[in-house]
Amino acid sequence: MKITRQKHVKKHLGFFRNNFGVREPYQILVDGTFCQAALRGRIQLREQLPGYLMGETQLCTTRCVLKELETLGKDLYGAKLIAQKCQVRNCPHFKNAVSGSECLLSMVEEGNPHHYFVATQDQNLSMKVKKKPGVPLMFIIQNTIVLDKPSPKTVAFVKAVESGQLVSVHEKQSIKQLKEEQGLVKNPEQRRRKKHRKISGPNPLSCLKKKKKAQDTKSPASEKKRKRKRIRNRSTSKVLSEKQSDNE
Repeated sequence: MKITRQKHVKKHLGFFRNNFGVREPYQILVDGTFCQAALRGRIQLREQLPGYLMGETQLCTTRCVLKELETLGKDLYGAKLIAQKCQVRNCPHFKNAVSGSECLLSMVEEGNPHHYFVATQDQNLSMKVKKKPGVPLMFIIQNTIVLDKPSPKTVAFVKAVESGQLVSVHEKQSIKQLKEEQGLVKNPEQRRRKKHRKISGPNPLSCLKKKKKAQDTKSPASEKKRKRKRIRNRSTSKVLSEKQSDNE
């Protein structure tokens, strides 16, 4: 490797490391076109990639890429063998497989949280990857592996973060981790756990027999009757006293 190439790789890796949290082992998502170009150029990816990136690497692919290579037939049989030796990452297309380029593009959505490198020879896919900030792009040119420089979209995103207009995904993750360590944010597992109420016995007060209300011995109707009787008694007593006085 020439000294100039080594300097460029260090510079580009340092940019992605400092601004997007890219760390070893570098996870490199490959598609069928990249595997085919490596086969034609007689490039041993497992041996040459760690030396080129000066660190530990992991070659990765998806089920959609493998299925696409199977459908393309014998022309890409060698590329399929190379892809089958890679680690298979889970993609969101479990039931209905999509094209390899569409699948790889979906793997770097939402700020590329897994810090994937995308390795492809597909120009259309490369243009779409460059529109997503924080995704390192790799390709093969003249039988040589090349790590592309950060795209203008990525550079503009970093400048916006430095000026305080945006918050990078790496910073969001570190802030969330600090909050969880300090207990300011509950873990999602704790939220999912539902509080089961203890089965308690019946309320002892509810088991007591209801006390019968003491019936009022004196009802208002009886009081009125008694009052009327008293009035009548008084009147009769007056009449009797008058009769007794007349007789005398």
